[in-house]
Amino acid sequence: MTTPDPETPLDIGGVMIPTTTPFDPVTGEVDLVALRDNVRQWAATGVSGLVIGGSTGEAVFLDEGERDACWDVVHEVLPDGMLLVAGTGAESLRTTLRLTRMAAARGADAVLVQPPAFYRGAMSPEVVRDHYLAVAEASPVPVIVYQVPTRFSTLDFPTGLVAELSAHENIVGIKDSRGKLELVGELVTQCARGFQVLVGSGNLLYAALEIGAVGGILGVANLAPRESALVHARYAAGDRAGAGAMQERIGPLHNTVVGGMGVAGVKYGLELLGYRGGVPRPPLRPLPESRRGEAAEALSKAGLLPRRAMAHV
Repeated sequence: MTTPDPETPLDIGGVMIPTTTPFDPVTGEVDLVALRDNVRQWAATGVSGLVIGGSTGEAVFLDEGERDACWDVVHEVLPDGMLLVAGTGAESLRTTLRLTRMAAARGADAVLVQPPAFYRGAMSPEVVRDHYLAVAEASPVPVIVYQVPTRFSTLDFPTGLVAELSAHENIVGIKDSRGKLELVGELVTQCARGFQVLVGSGNLLYAALEIGAVGGILGVANLAPRESALVHARYAAGDRAGAGAMQERIGPLHNTVVGGMGVAGVKYGLELLGYRGGVPRPPLRPLPESRRGEAAEALSKAGLLPRRAMAHV
């Protein structure tokens, strides 16, 4: 695990949660009270920060006002010392810049920016480079590049492109959600000194730390925040065995629920664990009843859900 350069404007190491967005079951509006309740619970688990408006948060289904309201509420209740990272990527540079300024005004410490991908054929490395450089130049807060999972409608960044972006003083890191350890290694070795690499796959955290990543923004941390944070904390403290033991708990949970069921699975799992999960926003559908037992079993195997609770699933 690398140590961020002392001149790096923001230390983003550790484990952050890309939080879900709860919706009112009757109106379908964002449930800000539920979000506030969840944040208070997550904040006590040892994670280093929260990402509001990422893929797990169904950001593509949120309008600008909803994102703004979520950032405002989270900033109000997030304890000092925890990072608030706002997802501000949009298809146009104009909208991305507007969202980025809005997030900074709401107290975001950094922004996580996914690439424009609808006109995929036109998004050459040069176009993407210029897009991110424009965001970095205009952003009042540090920028984290978001390599969205390639199973989504997105771009796959060449390592050379990320290395070029890493030289900009306001681009402090990348969240790489491709789930390929060899590509994480390329980023660590080829990017500028002090550039921080985060992984997005909960089953890769320990291995990524071994090759120089500084942490992760992990969907599985919605469900296992304490355990996910302990992988990083124990590794940083030199307790490799303890970190590995935690990794063995969160890895299968990531594979089964986050990777295998998506947002609907994460939200259902949150309900079982006493958080405010709810259902996804249409057209996404709730987790089918036929898979709910599978989700509960995965939580139980991870030591998060008592066996006695399985009888109520």
